[in-house]
Amino acid sequence: MCLAVPGKIIEIYEVGGLKMGKVDFGGVKREACLAYIPDAQVGDYTVIHVGFAISKLSEQEAQESLALLQEIVNFEDELGLTQE
Repeated sequence: MCLAVPGKIIEIYEVGGLKMGKVDFGGVKREACLAYIPDAQVGDYTVIHVGFAISKLSEQEAQESLALLQEIVNFEDELGLTQE
């Protein structure tokens, strides 16, 4: 199983001939390769897996996915499964 996390593209640039970008994951910003989605634009939402944008999605889909991930975190907190 793999985990891909939705984020918003906030900057696009090129590094060594590859389309790259800064992606915002709710305040946490990371660099990602955008080569697999060449039509990506600043403001688009994308799904990132191990540093690669693998697909675009709507803002609504991104928000729904983020809400589900937050529910998982909350559930783990309720069960006492989080590490401190």
